[in-house]
Amino acid sequence: MSPQDNTFYIKFWVRSRLWFWAFVISCIVCFAIYLINASFWQVHPGSNWGIGYGIAAAILVLGAAAYGIRRRRMKWVSKLGLGRSHTWVQFHVYGGTLFLLLVFMHTGFRYPTGTLTIWLWYLSIWITLSGILGVILQKWIPRALTSGLKYEIHYERIPELIHEIRQRAEKLIESCDESIREFYQNSLAAAFVGPETRWIYYMDITGGIQSQTKHFSYLRKLLPAEQRDKLDQLEQIYKTKLEIDAHYTLQKALRWWLYLHIPVSIVLIVLIGLPLYSVFYYYMKPLD
Repeated sequence: MSPQDNTFYIKFWVRSRLWFWAFVISCIVCFAIYLINASFWQVHPGSNWGIGYGIAAAILVLGAAAYGIRRRRMKWVSKLGLGRSHTWVQFHVYGGTLFLLLVFMHTGFRYPTGTLTIWLWYLSIWITLSGILGVILQKWIPRALTSGLKYEIHYERIPELIHEIRQRAEKLIESCDESIREFYQNSLAAAFVGPETRWIYYMDITGGIQSQTKHFSYLRKLLPAEQRDKLDQLEQIYKTKLEIDAHYTLQKALRWWLYLHIPVSIVLIVLIGLPLYSVFYYYMKPLD
């Protein structure tokens, strides 16, 4: 890989070097603090150090969750001047990842014992790993779609577009000879019923379009000249359908990722409120 490729690779995955290095330094500092205090005191979820790490983790995850609220309240954000979107995204990504380190520090880098702590431990790992997966998908999928396909297609419009191209194909078929109509019914009609998810698009964004359209080349040799133009038109419509399927497959992955990440994040935040309430109730309770 050339230096230019390395530079592009770093810029593609690291949008802000300032945030990246702040995250790295924060991880080093947190881990160094843990090593120092673990050398003198036992760290566990019920110890003062463990509670402190847990509170810091809770503050980070609540701050990261605020990004989702900000996206849904853009009018309030613009009126109150609550910062740029880029800043919130970076905090959501890096703060959410640092949160997991603090959770491990909270448990002393040991498997927890209490039922609630175990649930919080697993949920923390889940939302962090699913968040990293989301970052990868949101960076890779748009680039893959724009690099290998002609059309830009919005996910919500896919059913409408499928309906339109099916009507175009069927109208074209009415003026074709028997061999093309038979070919359409046997080989293509089922593909125009609706969008299809095909795993090949994750490896080849074109979905092997050339191999998918080989049967057109064979049929074209058997047709008279006046019918070949109509077969060419049908082939272009079919290629459009394959591109729509590519968008459907990859954009659907982003939709499913939201179901993997957001509901679990909400559950985690609700459960975090229980130990936080216990800690503040204990420390704020007046002594008899």
